[in-house]
Amino acid sequence: MAAGALWGTTGTAQALSPSAASPWGLGAARLAVAAVLFLGLAVLRRRPAAQSHGAQPPLALPRDAWPLAGLGAACVAAYQPAFFFGVRETGVAVGTLTAIGSAPLFAGVLGLLTGARPTRRWAVGTAVVLAGLGLLLLPGGAVRVDPAGVLAALAAGAAYAAYTWASARLLARGTPPLTMLAVLFTGAAAVLVATAPAATAAWLARPDRLVVVAYLGVAATALPYVLWARGLPATRPAVATTLSLTEPLTAALLGVLLLGEPATAHTLAGAAVVCVGLLLTVAAPSDGGRRAGGDPARSPRRTAPPPPSGAAAGSSPASDSRA
Repeated sequence: MAAGALWGTTGTAQALSPSAASPWGLGAARLAVAAVLFLGLAVLRRRPAAQSHGAQPPLALPRDAWPLAGLGAACVAAYQPAFFFGVRETGVAVGTLTAIGSAPLFAGVLGLLTGARPTRRWAVGTAVVLAGLGLLLLPGGAVRVDPAGVLAALAAGAAYAAYTWASARLLARGTPPLTMLAVLFTGAAAVLVATAPAATAAWLARPDRLVVVAYLGVAATALPYVLWARGLPATRPAVATTLSLTEPLTAALLGVLLLGEPATAHTLAGAAVVCVGLLLTVAAPSDGGRRAGGDPARSPRRTAPPPPSGAAAGSSPASDSRA
């Protein structure tokens, strides 16, 4: 949920930036900053092990894990331009709410396709959250709906759900969290940087724009993804996706407080309903709904990797994004 709150500042940071970059270029710059940080953390984490067991590359993965890593990297890359375009075309509230609010639905469909049935408590909690998001989206004078922007935001929600699914399986196979983050974000950044518009470099030439990119890369990407990865080993993907709906709630509040969007009665009611739905999801039993052949991430005590060297138990990143 803390990760979701930090992610929720992304659209506002874009809206308050000195001038608009292309969604593709802004996403590439954001991922490049985060990838460098994750690579550095992965190297530092492996250093103690390398001193006693020999050096090991920070991006080392078992051969059978690379297809999952490729899927996860592709989804991270796809999310960036889709999200930034959706926010630019529909506004911070609608773009964020559509992208993240649709992710639990895509996650539930993906779970059904892969043989995992969501629990009844998760279904109720997610339905309540989506009802709250619907209240937040009721016309209030500041909301505009652009079809292309909505479709882009829905694509971002699908990419986020698939990324969550792939990440959970990588962690369940024992992949160290920082290694997973470094692999996925380096791959995604390489794709976006290689295909970003040439004007991106010129846009980044000014210091005030570099500050925006640094914030997006560190506070709105690297830190929340590490927090998210810390919670994911002990949380089913569908539940994790629903808990991350704190992101659109944060975005809506920032829209009111910083961007001047009106705080109507249905906006306040929607925020309250979202909180109730999140509480219902948090209260879901950890072992409820396990099925034969179900989600491998439903056994966190057997699959969660240990915290990094020197990390405080229960508070530091043990694995990890939203994404």
